[in-house]
Formats: sequence, structure tokens, C-alpha cells
Amino acid sequence: MMSRSYTNLLDLAEGNFAALGPGAGGGGGGRRRSGSFGLKRMSRVMTVPGTLSELDGEEDSEHAATNSVASDVPSSVAGDRIIVVSNQLPVVARRRPDGRGWSFSWDDDSLLLQLRDGIPDEMEVLFVGSLRTDVPVADQDEVSQALLDRFRCAPVFLPDPLNERFYHRFCKRHLWPLFHYMLPFSSASPSPSSSSSSSGSGRFDRGAWEAYVLANKFFFEKVVEVINPEDDYVWVHDYHLMALPTFLRRRFNRLRIGFFLHSPFPSSEIYRTLPVREEILKALLNCDLIGFHTFDYARHFLSCCSRMLGIEYQSKRGYIGLDYFGRTVGIKIMPVGVHMGQLQTVLSLPDREWRVSELQQQFEGKTVLLGVDDMDIFKGINLKLLAFENMLTTHPKWHGRAVLVQIANPARGKGKDLEAIQAEIHESCKRINGEFGQSGYNPVVFIDRDVSSVEKIAYYTIAECVVVTAVRDGMNLTPYEYIVCRQGSDSTSEVNGPKKSMLVVSEFIGCSPSLSGAIRVNPWNIEATAEALNEAISMSEQEKQLRHEKHYRYVITHDVAYWSKSFIQDLERACKDHFRRTCWGIGLGFGFRVVALDPHFTKLNMDSIVMAYERSESRAIFLDYDGTLVPQTSISRTPSAEVLRIINTLCSDRRNKVFLVSGRRRDKLGEWFYSCPELGIAAEHGYFLRWTRDEEWQTCTQASDCGWMEMAKPVMNLYTEATDGSYIDPKESALVWHHQDADPGFGSSQAKELLDHLESVLANEPVSVKSGQFIVEVKPQGVSKGVVAEKILVSMKERGKQADFVLCIGDDRSDEDMFENIADTIKKGMVAPDTSLFACTVGQKPSKAKFYLDDTFEVVTMLSALADATEPEPGTELANEFDELAVSDSSVDIYDEQTSSDRLVGGA
Repeated sequence: MMSRSYTNLLDLAEGNFAALGPGAGGGGGGRRRSGSFGLKRMSRVMTVPGTLSELDGEEDSEHAATNSVASDVPSSVAGDRIIVVSNQLPVVARRRPDGRGWSFSWDDDSLLLQLRDGIPDEMEVLFVGSLRTDVPVADQDEVSQALLDRFRCAPVFLPDPLNERFYHRFCKRHLWPLFHYMLPFSSASPSPSSSSSSSGSGRFDRGAWEAYVLANKFFFEKVVEVINPEDDYVWVHDYHLMALPTFLRRRFNRLRIGFFLHSPFPSSEIYRTLPVREEILKALLNCDLIGFHTFDYARHFLSCCSRMLGIEYQSKRGYIGLDYFGRTVGIKIMPVGVHMGQLQTVLSLPDREWRVSELQQQFEGKTVLLGVDDMDIFKGINLKLLAFENMLTTHPKWHGRAVLVQIANPARGKGKDLEAIQAEIHESCKRINGEFGQSGYNPVVFIDRDVSSVEKIAYYTIAECVVVTAVRDGMNLTPYEYIVCRQGSDSTSEVNGPKKSMLVVSEFIGCSPSLSGAIRVNPWNIEATAEALNEAISMSEQEKQLRHEKHYRYVITHDVAYWSKSFIQDLERACKDHFRRTCWGIGLGFGFRVVALDPHFTKLNMDSIVMAYERSESRAIFLDYDGTLVPQTSISRTPSAEVLRIINTLCSDRRNKVFLVSGRRRDKLGEWFYSCPELGIAAEHGYFLRWTRDEEWQTCTQASDCGWMEMAKPVMNLYTEATDGSYIDPKESALVWHHQDADPGFGSSQAKELLDHLESVLANEPVSVKSGQFIVEVKPQGVSKGVVAEKILVSMKERGKQADFVLCIGDDRSDEDMFENIADTIKKGMVAPDTSLFACTVGQKPSKAKFYLDDTFEVVTMLSALADATEPEPGTELANEFDELAVSDSSVDIYDEQTSSDRLVGGA
């Protein structure tokens, strides 16, 4: 049964806009022209390798041009190109005063424009995004062509109703507050006709989510119009477009995609309250590289992937990666920087000099503390005012001397929460100035208007300290800008002598970790913040100079060009194997993902294996049990009558030697397969072995002393008692500690601790201690499925029945040892030189096997085909009646410690 969110995705992909309400597709200046308004149906399941666009047979001729893999607008230079996709283009569009046409200019303050400095000169940059200005339908073609020709920008025109629900109702009302740790505790929600709110008021709006998906589809269609998938990189920016990677990956499964989140990413406790949490996570995992400002944000994302999708990350040579169905999704941690060139240009403007002189006269004899913040509910402006008030109360020496200049950039959102915080700010300013003000002196100067770049830099230049008390912020470049302005340029002389600066910053902003010389504060602690303000402006001049020098060295070496260059380099590294691997697109809706496989990994052909089987004279067949002969999801783990019939048929041919190789205990396997007298069984990964039912069990290792269990079990018991949800699975030859039902983070931490503890305790014992997915296992050394397979093949050779046909089937990591060992059997002389080797895994996933079958049904079908080609020896009677115990499901044992958790490598 499909979830509601998935149904909505299919509806939107098929062009069903009913959920968006009347008029969602029309009206207003933002309406798209009809020629590009229709949406294409997304194919439901793809299980054929290759480029997805070549295989989508559901498209009609009307959309043939859009579906083409080739670019409609080929790159103007040979080689790679990067398409930067964001909600807004770095372009300012204005209608000319006479109403005849449009004028365009670059937005110099746009980060997207500034990041070009770090992109290699030979790499062309093309921007895709929307315009801030409403463009009438009649002008859209002209505007699109002009922007593409002159600015290499491809504009996306969203219908006004869609943009309202996409941006204001979902991005700003749901995602933005949630990513800043605000939960919608109130059920009250503004009506659709009311002004949008940037606060988290109101429960989850399903229609707004549908609009978000649809808007991302519009951006996807624009990318398709201009992309050359063989040469282009795509760099998607911020939370507005988190669904876009899935649309891109469905169309071009080898496309090189990067994503950077410019906001915080909340902890899993906050994020998992989002009803579409898994859809967004899976969409982001369709990228090749995901970037965050700080490790905290990345850690929260990784924790969400672990808790909600069961995916663990690994760190290798300094790079963090998530193994997701054979693809390694890289995690990039790099805070963005300032554009040094732009700041130096403004610092050199003549206007700046007289503005600085004017401010120096205005604040002569005063110590200026400066705040520059957007007017929103997360910037903590009122907390800053309260801390300043507390400082004046606690330290009277600053009366008449300290001034807090607070610049509040105009609000970009609306809502009751914002109105309330504005009222608090104005009330605090009035109270502080009324209590501490004097003739010609106001301790708080509040500026709530547009401030030009030159004026803002003049304030930076004369400020002794910059204060940032945001309660949550993605990055915040204000401290960086302040440091550069205090350093000045070669042509400036306002700041004489040694350069110095001081910072008081909230520990909840993205730039805080990189400013080791700043005084970090918890803005909610008013008294501590007040003391930090006093310390900052009372500090010795030499100390201020040393801190400034340290910060300035960091800022100039980690500017925006460094950030973008580093991201592009890591994206290239993450995508280096894209065109050398076989990729398969599978899954429905947001569950779509690409499985990357070895080029030689192919599906097992029934006809080929039957032909090889028929012409062979000595056959060895190794079968795993859980996940191979019975599904992992099956409640009853006993073998079916059909499986028993097939195994008995195969065993009836004296040219065959069939072995069941499993991690299960020997008593359970012996009970289930009692009706198969000629079946060989290797239990507990090969520790116990018997060739037929009537033979005695052998142990495949010299170490028969299990005294080490008395040492290991108390240690495991200790961790079991301390870790809720964990348990021990005792076997005759091994002990396995399971923690899949424990808290993911705590269970993983305890598993690492247990592994170290056991390795220390058992250092002198003949055992190996290994960790797997949700397990820690202790077993005798030299025991594995690969070793027992080799032992059986050698024994067959010694008995004069050297194998010339080997079939090995399994589904989990323990079977990978068997696949690896069998691949070398010809070189080692264990089998005939012309032996047909069939190492086959169950499921499309990375494996050391050369072949795969999709599921247990296909495994049984294939074995049935071999059984049909089997020629029983004369006089051999197949067992038609099975012992009652063999088919009873009254006793279901614990899962094999590996199979239940390791079947899917790297994904949920």
C-alpha cells in the first residue's frame, strides 16, 4: 500500500494539480507559458541497466525534446560545465521606466555569483533559478533568451499560487523553522488567504508539500532543457530544492550532482517530527556530495540517516561517506567565506572615508558595540539588548561611554511571532535609553532601515566589538566582514596603528567553530553574555590585536573562492567512477535510487547455467539458507515442501554434491532437513560439517576448546544489561551480541566499546572478534563459509570427483567469503581447469559474486530448472514423504546473526 505522500508525488508527476486548489496553474504574472507547463509521467520501476532516459517508454512525442539526453543549449566550450541551481538567480531584473523591455544586472551581493571565483577558468558556469521580479507571460520568452545569452542564466517561472505555497507556506513556514529547531506546537494555522508567516505556526500542510514537490519538478524541467549529462556537473543549493536530486537522478542515473545546505540541519529528535522526513533524506542521498557548514550539521544529518534509514557512515582518509546501494555519498564539511575582492572594493570607495569620519565624530569618546542582523525571530536581537542592559547595570563605569548600535535589516517574512519580537525590541530600546540615557547620549542606537554596503562597512570600521547573539543561524558572515573591515585596505588610514577587533558570538551559529579567538556565549544566558560584553571591551589592546590577527589569517585564506573550489574538487573526486560502473535505477517515487555495480556483474541466465550443468560430470552446489532459500521477511523459517523436493532431486544424481552452508545451529538445520538424507550441511558458518545425514558431524578447526566462552560471556552480559534492546545469541562455536533493537547511536557506541573490550580480554585466545551490521561476534579463528567451501572441493578432488561445475548462492556478507574463495579455486587447482563457476548473490547490490538473482523466488526457480535437468541414478527413489518435523513450523529459531541485518549492503 502506497503512503499518501508517495501517491501525491505520482499525481504531481503525472500533471495532477488538483491538490493545489483552484487556479493553481494559472493567473498572475508568474504563470508559465503553456508549451512548458505539462509534466511528464515518471516511470514506476526500472530494473534494466543503462541511461534512464533511453528506457522510459511512457513518454509521448510531445515531450521528446525534453527527454533527450543531449543538451538543447550545448556548452560553448569543450569539456566540463557546472550548472548551479538555486531558488533565486544572482541577477537583478527591472522593467525599464518607459515600460518597453527589461534591464538586467548582476547581484554583486549574491553568494552564487561570488562562488564563480573558485571555479576553474576552463569550466563554464550556468545558473538556473527564479527571478525576484514578477515577469508577465508575454515577456517570459524574451527575458529567458536575454538572460541565457548575456548572463548564462536559465530562469524558472513559477505560477504565483504555486510559488506562494512552495516558498511561503512550505519552505518558510515548515522547513525553515524546523531546521532552526522550532516545532509547530500550536494547531492554529493562518488561512490560505492570509499573509505568509515565517514562524512555525500550524500543523504540517500536505498541500504545501505537494506544491514543494511540484516546484522542484519545474526546476528539474529547466535543468533538462540546458543540460549535457555526459559533461555537466549540477550543484544544487539550499533547502528550497531538496527534492530536485531525485528528479535528476531518475532521468540521468550517472549525472554528477552536488548539494549544499546553507541553513542548519537539526538533530534527529527535531527532524524526525517532519512527516516527509524519509522522502527528503532519500532525495538528498541521490546526490554524490552533500555539503554542510559545520560538523554539527553534518553529524545531525548522519544521525538521521542512521536512525531512519539504517545507513551508517564511514571515514576513510579524512573523507566521510555513506555507502548507499553501492554508491558512496560524500559528506563535505566546509563553512562558506566572504568575497574578499568585493569587500576590498567597497573599502576603497571615496564615500566610505567621509562616512567613517562622520561616525567617528558622532561617537567620539564612546566605545561602540555593533550588531548587524536580519529582523527575524532567530537572530536574538532582544537577547542582545537585555545583555547590554545588564552590563550597564552591573558595570556602571560604562554609563555615558558604551553605545550599542543595532542595525536591523528589513524583515523578509511576516507573522505574529515576528510582530511580537519587533515590539519587544522597540520596548527594550525605549526602556534602556530612558534609564541610562543622558543629554547627548543614548546607549542604544537602533537602525531599522535599509543600510547601504558603504554605510555598514563604516560602522564596522569604528566598532570596537561586534556582537552576534542569534539563537540559531546557518552561517552568519557578519563577524568575517567585520574582521576584514577592521583590517582595512592599503589605501585606508582610519584605523591607525596595530589592527584589532573583538567578537562576542553565539555558540549556535555556523561561523562560531572557526572563530577560536572570539568570546562564545549562550545568548539565552543574559548575565553571562553581559559579562562577555564587558570582557570584550575591557580587554587589553595587545590581546585584541592577537585575536584579530588570528581571525584575519583564517578569513583571508577561507574565503568564498576557497569554499567553492574545495567543494568542486571533492565533487569531482566523488564522481570519478561514474562512467566506469554499471548503474541500475530502481524504486518508486522518492524511494528511487541508483544501484552502482561492477561492470561484469550480470543477472544469472537460466539457459546458460542449465547448459553448463548438463555437460558437467562432477558438480558442487553450495546453498545459503536465510534470504536464499527462504525470504528474510518470512515468519516461518522452515523449508517449504518445494525446496525439500528440489534438494532431494539434486542429491539423487550421484554427480552432484549439494551442501547447505549456513550460520544457523546444526541441530536446527538437521531437524529441518532430516528428509534429505544425501544433503551435506555446514552449520555455524562451517564450524560443523557432515556429508550426509547418516554421517557424524565433524569440526573444521583444530581449536576444539571453547573455554574462551567463559571469558567472553560475562563481558557480553555486562553490555547486554547496560544496553536496552540488545541480546546474546549463544551458539556451540560462537557468541553473537545483537544490538539492532537498541537505540542506534547508543547501540553503535556500545558495540565499539564491546569490540575493544573483547579484543583486550581475548587477546591470547585462538578466536577472532568481528563487528558486523548490528552485531559483535566472537568465533574460532579460521572459520568462514569460504574456508569450508574450499575444504569440500579439496575433499571431492581427493575422492576422485574433482568438480567441473560449481554453483554458490548466498545473500549476505558471510557469503562474500565464499564468493571470493571460489573465484580462485581454478588457480589453486581445486577444480578442473575448464570448470564452470557460478557465484551468485541474491539481490542487486555490490558483491564479489559475478552473478545475481533478484530474490528467493528466482533462486528456487533456477534450482527447479536444474532439478528438471537432473538424471537420477537408476533405482534411486526420491523422498516423497517428509518427516513431520521437517515441515513443522512450531519451532522457529533465532535468525542467523548475519543474514537478517546484512542482506542489503549499504542501504535500507
